Amino acid sequence: MLPPVPVSPLIKFTRYSALLVGMIYGKKRYDYLKPIAEEERRIEAEEKKKRDELERIAKELAEASEDSILK
Repeated sequence: MLPPVPVSPLIKFTRYSALLVGMIYGKKRYDYLKPIAEEERRIEAEEKKKRDELERIAKELAEASEDSILK
């Protein structure tokens, strides 16, 4: 087996610099997208509530219009 080859300090510096820049970029991007996603989730929850209410009303109307022995 060959002994390990020493890695150039320039290569080490470049690797860790790229890692650090990527982490900073990711944090900034996350902070930018988080409020947008929260707003989308809030809107979706409101729409779901309205959809559920309309489905409930439609179901009640369908049950009321069915043939009944009380007619």
